[in-house]
Amino acid sequence: MSEKIRIGIAGYGNLGRGVEAAIGKNSDMSLVGVFTRRDPAQLTPLHPSTAVFSMDDLPSRRDDIDVLILCGGSKADLPVQGPELAALFTTVDSFDTHARIPEYFEAMDAPAKANETTALISVGWDPGLFSINRLYGEALIPDGDTYTFWGRGLSQGHSDAIRRVAGVAGGVQYTLPAQPAMDAVRSGIRPQLSTRDKHTRECFVVLEDGADTASVEQAIVTMPHYFSEYDTTVHFITAEELARDHAAMPHGGFVIRSGNTSEDASQVIEYSLTLDSNPEFTASVLVAYARAAFRLTRGASSVQ
Repeated sequence: MSEKIRIGIAGYGNLGRGVEAAIGKNSDMSLVGVFTRRDPAQLTPLHPSTAVFSMDDLPSRRDDIDVLILCGGSKADLPVQGPELAALFTTVDSFDTHARIPEYFEAMDAPAKANETTALISVGWDPGLFSINRLYGEALIPDGDTYTFWGRGLSQGHSDAIRRVAGVAGGVQYTLPAQPAMDAVRSGIRPQLSTRDKHTRECFVVLEDGADTASVEQAIVTMPHYFSEYDTTVHFITAEELARDHAAMPHGGFVIRSGNTSEDASQVIEYSLTLDSNPEFTASVLVAYARAAFRLTRGASSVQ
């Protein structure tokens, strides 16, 4: 392909920086720039040559961007920004609040259809790649059960959620798979496991000055879709401890399909990821899907 796919980045946290790095690994793409809600003059991108613009500039850049990669958080950013931007651009995002994906799909589908854009949603590694792996297993072994375990690792979406709790100055959340549950699944016995059986969640939180510890802890452990269904432990630490001990963003997970192809044959399929950097890997997935979104949009235009 002689022409390069022109990419814009909407939002510049850990995921946005990962997208910037991933574009540098793909020779068929060029980065138009980063679009931020912060003061552009105060943002320092990964590469000095990367242009930084205000998010307010996006409507005037429709002709300059082939695909806009949305890098906001799933809890509060994407539900608002996604539909607005899907009306203007072909977009890709990694919305990862599983229970709200049907709702988010409807919100994105309407403006994309109305404005003849393409919106690919929830295309990280889970939801995303692991969703495909689950489908493979169910297609190959229809008589079976599928199990997903995440971690041990730092969850971007859940960490973003706790940072939005009133009284929280900073924090991260780790997802931990339950080893007894994993061992039972791998044995082929097809156990019936509840959400609480499979994982625990561990939060490390820095409080704002004057914040009430008990109120913050209660707000976290009762948060729907994020923590209420899990045994969740909240540790309160200093900003120095957060920076020293929790700057890395590892993650990973397992998708296991256990089933039978006959009365005598039990089969187990397992897929796994081990990630040094959750945001960089998720960003690499987003960039790969941006190529697909570009081709889908170009193909649709060519047949009209």
